[in-house]
Amino acid sequence: MNRTAHRLQTFAAACAAAVMLFACSAVQAAADARVFELRIYTCNEGKLPDLLTRFRDHTCKIFEKHGMENVGYWVPMDKENGSETTLIYIIAHKSAAAAKASWAAFSKDPEWQAVAKASEVNGKILAKPPESTYMTATDYSAAITKGAGTAERVFELRIYTCNPGKLPVMESRFRDHTVALFAKHGMTNIGYWTPIAGQKGAGIKLIYILAHPSKEAGMKSFDDFRADPDWKQAKADSEKDGPLTVKPDGVKAVYMKATDFSPIQ
Repeated sequence: MNRTAHRLQTFAAACAAAVMLFACSAVQAAADARVFELRIYTCNEGKLPDLLTRFRDHTCKIFEKHGMENVGYWVPMDKENGSETTLIYIIAHKSAAAAKASWAAFSKDPEWQAVAKASEVNGKILAKPPESTYMTATDYSAAITKGAGTAERVFELRIYTCNPGKLPVMESRFRDHTVALFAKHGMTNIGYWTPIAGQKGAGIKLIYILAHPSKEAGMKSFDDFRADPDWKQAKADSEKDGPLTVKPDGVKAVYMKATDFSPIQ
């Protein structure tokens, strides 16, 4: 091969690599642009099975029909956290505007209206209006992986409420240390989010989900994590100017099991 041909081949290879990099970046940017919605439903006594049936047989499909992506559905494991009354789920929208349009179309859908009416023939399902938080994925949140894990597992929803001005420090700690240390101690990082502007908790809350082989394994992993010298140093360095979370309830954790219809298992 002569020198000119070699240069042309090298240039072509460089162009192809640039195109691949641009394509991958575009895909990542599109994923990052999604708006996620955390929703928590609290049912009247004895009505959680009816709610789960409605989602399994109808609601999830109608969500997709109106452009909402089903991400994950969970029920708390412990009674004190709502194992008999609560459904926690996350869906994704293309944007905040798309979410508004999708919910409007969903609520007016004759199919949904009929399903809702039929499911409440024997009494109202929800004890109060759903709690909703619109969120964006952090830059250190891995792409959401749907489907089953390598073995049966449980999930842990953790919500941190930071002192004013401390969320960026918290995020730096997670980005540079915590996420990797979680993995080191056997915890699977599912996703990390923060509420969008205008939402309750915007600027002060970090919301994330981990997976563990069991609740006991999750508690053991956290014990090992807290004893890790690398974690102790990262925590001390990040809190030189004061604690990051509010006291006494700045960290809330709920262990959960995925429903049988959850895309994430």
